[in-house]
Amino acid sequence: MEPALLGGKLTSALIGPLVRKLFRADGPGAGLVDRPVRLAALVSFRGEKRTLTDRDVHRLAAKLVTRAADSPGEPPFPADETTAVTDALAARLLALGDLDMDDAQAVRLGHRELASRLARSAPTPAHLAVDSAYFLDSATEWACLHILEFFTRRSTFLARTLVEQSRTQAQLIARIDELISRVPRPDVGDTAFERRYRDYVTARHKHITIYGIDLRDSPDRWPLEVAYLSLEATAQSRPADPSWTMTGGIPSEPGTTQLPAEDVLTGGPRRVLLRGDAGSGKTTLVQWLAVTAARDGDLVPYVLPLRTLVRAPALPAPGAFLDAVGCPHAPPAGWAERVLTTGRGLVLVDGLDEVPAADRRRARDWLTALVAAFPDNRWLLTSRPTAVRADWLADEGFGETTLSPMRRAEVATFVRRWHAAAGAAEFEERLLDSLRTKRDLARLATNPLMCGLICALHRERRGYLPTGRKELYDAALAMLLTRRDRERGMGAVDGVELGEEAQVEILQRIAYALVLSGRTEMDLGTAEGIVERCLPSIVSAGRQGDARTILDTLLLRSGLLRQPAHGVIDFVHRTFQDHLGARYAVEEGHLDVLVSRADDTQWEDVIRMAVAHARPRERASLIRRLLDLDTPRTTLQALACLEQAATVDSGVRREVEERAAGLIPPATTREAWELAKAGPLVLELLPGPEALTDEEAHAVTVSASLLAEAEPDAALAVLRRFRGHPSLDVRRQLVGTWHRFDAGPYLSEVLSRVSREELVLDVETEAQLAALTAGPAWPLLHLGGPLDLREIARSPEHRREVSRLDIIGNALLTDVGWLSGFTALRSLYISDCPNVTDLSVLPRLSLDSLGYCGGSPPRELPEMGGLKVLHLETHLPAEGAAAVLPRRAPLKLLSLRQSNGTGLSLTGIAAWQTLCHLALRNPPRTPEDWRELALLPLLVCLSLYGNPATSVAGLPVLPHVQHLDLNFCADQEVLTRYAERLPGLTSIALMNGAPAGAEKQQHVTALLSALFPRLVRIDIS
Repeated sequence: MEPALLGGKLTSALIGPLVRKLFRADGPGAGLVDRPVRLAALVSFRGEKRTLTDRDVHRLAAKLVTRAADSPGEPPFPADETTAVTDALAARLLALGDLDMDDAQAVRLGHRELASRLARSAPTPAHLAVDSAYFLDSATEWACLHILEFFTRRSTFLARTLVEQSRTQAQLIARIDELISRVPRPDVGDTAFERRYRDYVTARHKHITIYGIDLRDSPDRWPLEVAYLSLEATAQSRPADPSWTMTGGIPSEPGTTQLPAEDVLTGGPRRVLLRGDAGSGKTTLVQWLAVTAARDGDLVPYVLPLRTLVRAPALPAPGAFLDAVGCPHAPPAGWAERVLTTGRGLVLVDGLDEVPAADRRRARDWLTALVAAFPDNRWLLTSRPTAVRADWLADEGFGETTLSPMRRAEVATFVRRWHAAAGAAEFEERLLDSLRTKRDLARLATNPLMCGLICALHRERRGYLPTGRKELYDAALAMLLTRRDRERGMGAVDGVELGEEAQVEILQRIAYALVLSGRTEMDLGTAEGIVERCLPSIVSAGRQGDARTILDTLLLRSGLLRQPAHGVIDFVHRTFQDHLGARYAVEEGHLDVLVSRADDTQWEDVIRMAVAHARPRERASLIRRLLDLDTPRTTLQALACLEQAATVDSGVRREVEERAAGLIPPATTREAWELAKAGPLVLELLPGPEALTDEEAHAVTVSASLLAEAEPDAALAVLRRFRGHPSLDVRRQLVGTWHRFDAGPYLSEVLSRVSREELVLDVETEAQLAALTAGPAWPLLHLGGPLDLREIARSPEHRREVSRLDIIGNALLTDVGWLSGFTALRSLYISDCPNVTDLSVLPRLSLDSLGYCGGSPPRELPEMGGLKVLHLETHLPAEGAAAVLPRRAPLKLLSLRQSNGTGLSLTGIAAWQTLCHLALRNPPRTPEDWRELALLPLLVCLSLYGNPATSVAGLPVLPHVQHLDLNFCADQEVLTRYAERLPGLTSIALMNGAPAGAEKQQHVTALLSALFPRLVRIDIS
C-alpha cells in the first residue's frame, strides 16, 4: 500500500501526535551549536532525559498497525500476522536512535531514503507474507513523511540549517579561492592590457603623414590634433536605416544626408563603407576615429590596413589582428574574441582600393565572416569610389557614405592649422589671399592632400607660389601618379604598374579631347578608345594589359580620374584637365586652335597653361597673337600669361605691360565698369592700394565689387586689401557692396577693419542682422525690411554706441520701446512701419534728429524739446503743421510733406525762429502760408520739391536765402521769377529730370548764371 493511500486511512490529526512522541520537545534557545545534533540526541527513548521506553515505542507501533487494519475496506495484510508486523515496525522506529545523522541531513535525504536506512537497520522478517512486507515498507515511508515534516517545524531546525549552509558556503568559497589562485581567470589581465594598448594606439596614430612632399623646410608628419579637419560626408539613406539628423546630420537631397565625417558611425548604421577620392582624408579619418576611441575608452579600436594584411597567405582572425599590423604588445589569450563578443570593438579596415581585384573577393569573404561572428561591433571600411560596386556590402548591412570636397571655409581652416603646426604664420595670409584670387589654384585645393602640397610649396618659396602654376601642377602630378603609392609601399595593382610618363601621356590625350569638346565628362567607351589608340606608342603600357585594364588602373590609382556615374569618367579637378590638355595642345603644335578660342572663358586656363608649357618662340608667338586681337579681354589674357612664363622675350613683355597699363588700374568709375566686362580674369590682375591715387583705389574696388557674383572669394580677397584705406569714397564702396557677399565673412574680414566715420551700414536681411549683432557695433545703421530688431537691443555694445538708426519698411515692428537703452542714439528715422502704434519712448531719448513717415504725426512730438532736425511725412492737421511740432525745440531743419498730397498749412511756423533750412514737399495752400517764410530771419536754405512754376507763384521775396533745391526747370520765365524773389542766392541744385547731353546742360547752366549773378555753385542731376 502506497503511503498516500495509507495516509487516507490514518489521518494526520490522529497520527501526528503519535509520531511527535518519538522525539524530545524543543528546549530554550535557537539551538546554535558548534557541531550538528544527531538524531540519537533528539529521540525521546534514549539518553538521560528519555520519556519513552522501548515498550512505549512498541505500543505506538501497535496503535498505528491496528488503526490501519481497522479502517474500512480490504485488510492490508493477513490478520494472523498483525503481531509480527507490529514488532517489525517498532524495530524500525527504534532504529531512529541508531542513525548517525542529524535532522537537517535527514530532511535532505527525503522520506524514501530515510525509510530505506531504517529498513536496513531493522530488516523485514523472512516469514512475513508478501502483503505484510509491503504494508511494513509502506507504513515505514508514511511514518518517515511525518517524521521529516515534524523536523522542519521544530524551532531549532531553521537556525541549525542556516548555520550549516553558512559553513558549507564558507568552505565552498575557500575552495574556489584556492582554485582561482592556482588557475587565474581568462580575462584577469584584460584591463591592464587594454590600458597599454590604448596608449599604443594613441601614440601610433597621433600624427598624420603627407606622402610625396620632400621640400626642404616642410616636415611630412603633423600632430593629428592640430592637422585634423572635420570634413563633411554624404550618407546614402536607406529606408531601413534611421536618419542621421538626430546627431546633427543635414538632409541635402532626397536619399542623402550631410553629416560630419567623424559621425559616420554615430546614430546611423553601425557598419559603413566610406568612399573618397585620393587624398580626400580617408586614412586621416580612420586615425582620428582610432585615437578618439582609444582616449574615450568606450570602444577598442583596431586599425587594419588591407594593403598590409593581404600580403599574408590568409587574412587574420581576431586573435591575430595585432600581430598582423605589427603591434608590439601581446594580448591575453582570447582577448580579441572577448572584446568583439561583447560588442566593444571599433574595426577600421582601411584601403580596400589598395589591394588587387582578386584579393577583394577574399577581403569581402573575410569581412563578411567577421561581421557574422561578431555583429554587435562598429565596422568602417574605406575605399576609393570606383574600387567596388555601389551595393558591394549592402547585404551585410553596410551603409554607403562619401567624403565631400573641402569647402572654402574648410580650406582656410586647413591653411591656418598647417601654418600653425609648421611655425610659419608669416606666410599664412599671403597664401589665403592667393587661394581667394587665383581661381585655378582654388579649384586645386579641394582635399587635404592637395592643400598640404600647396602649403608646402608656398612655404618652400618663402611666401610665394611658383612663378607659374606649371611647377605646382607638375609637383601634384608626381605625387599623385607615382610617389604617394611608392612611399606607402604599394606595388603593382592587378599586375599593372605604369610609370609617371606613361600615365601622363594617356591622361593628357583624354584631357585634350574633353577640352576640345567643351565638356568635363566623357563616356567610358570613348575614353577606352583613346587609350587603345595611344597604347602602341607607349611601350611600358602596351605590355601590361589591354585598354580597359589600363583605364581601370588609372581610375583606381591615379588620383586624377574618377567615375562620377556609371559609364562616365571625368577629372577630379578641372584644373588638371586644363593643365594636361594644354600640354598636349603644345606638343601637337595646336597654337591656332588656342588663339581661336581666346574669347571663350572656358579656355582661359588652357591658354595660360599652354604658355607655361610652350618653348620660348612658341610662347612669344602665342602672346603676340593674343595682342593682335586687340580687345581688352585678350590684352588682359596676355598679361595673365606673363605670370605663367618662366622666360619671355623682353620686347613682348614690354608691349604687353604697356598695353595693359591703359586698363589696369582703372582711373574712373566708368573705366572700372568697362574693365569688369572682361570677366573674373580681372580679379587676378587688380593691384592693391599701394601707389594708387584715391580715385584709382575707388575704381579698383568698384571693379572687384561688380565681379563679386561671378567669383565672390576672389573679389573678397581684392577688397580686403583696401579695408584700411582712408578715402571716404573707397570706404563707402566697401560698405555699399556687402550685400553681394556672405554677410558674416564679409563683415569679419572687411567691414570690421574699415574706419566707420560717416559710413551708414545697410542691413536688409536676416543674415546681415545676425552678422551685425555677433560683431562689434556699427554706429550708423539703415535697417530695411521685416527684421526682428530686438536682436540689436540685446547687444550691450550696440546700445552704447549706435548713434543713428533708420528703420524702413518693417511690418513686423509694433513698438520701439526697446530703444530706451540706446544711450548714444541721436538720430532716428521711422518710415513705412504701419503697425507701429506705440512711440511713447521718444521723449525719453536724447534725439537731435527725428524722421517719421506714417499715418498721423506722433502725439509725443510736442514733448521733444531737444530736436534740431525734424522730417515729417504724415497727415498734418488742417489748422497747420505748427500744432504738432515740438514747442520748445530749437529746430534748425524742418522738412514737411502732407501725405494726402494737398497743400501745406504753415500757419504759426514762424514761431521757430531758429530755422535755417526748410524743405517743403507740397506747396503752401495760401499766400498767408507763404508769408510765414519771410518771418524766419535765419532761413538760408530752401528746398521746394513741387512744381517749380506753382511754387514760385506764392513765393515771397526772401533776401536771406542763399541756397535753393528745385526740381529741374529750364523755363526762363519761371527761373526769372525765382531770381526776383531770391536775390541773395549763391548756389542752386536742379534735381529729378536733367536733360541728357552736355550741350543742353551747358545751356541751362549759362541761363542760371545770367539770372543769378551771385551764384558760385550749380548742380544739375
